[in-house]
Parts: sequence; structure tokens; C-alpha cells
Amino acid sequence: MALFDPDNRNRSHYHRRLYAAYEVAFTLVDFLAAACFIAGSVMFFYKSLENGAIWLFVIGSVFFFMKPAIRLARELHYLALGDVEDVAKRFDP
Repeated sequence: MALFDPDNRNRSHYHRRLYAAYEVAFTLVDFLAAACFIAGSVMFFYKSLENGAIWLFVIGSVFFFMKPAIRLARELHYLALGDVEDVAKRFDP
């Protein structure tokens, strides 16, 4: 199995469920990053909120860093599962 092969998600029922779970995490992190940057941008209009805005940009940047980390974790999870036959023995009904 090759890393980042689009066919990995369809190798078994378990792979499809795993892909969906990681996509939920990826989407949640994406929304949180965007929300931090929007809130931080609005807060920069007010001098008294600048420190909070800076922190939101830092937190948003961490969320953006998490996006490729989630994708890599998913691919490593696929590799840890082993061959499709092994997955079928362990997880498929």
C-alpha cells in the first residue's frame, strides 16, 4: 500500500469508516482555524483587543499545522492496518 494513494480509502469497509472519521477531524480543524483568523482579524480593529487577536492568529496557525498532521496520521493508520485480507479478518463483518 502506497502512502497518499486515493484508493486506500476504499480497500475495505473499515478503511471507508476510518477515512470518514479522519475527514470529520480535518474539517473541524479547518473550521476552527478559519474562525480563529476571522475573529483575530476583526479584533485587530480595536487597539484594546490586539493581544487577543495575536493569540487567535497563533492558535489558528496551530490548527492549520494540524491539517497535514491529520492526513499523515490517517495514512500511517492505513499502513498499520496491514494488508486488506488482515483487515477483513479483524474488522469486516
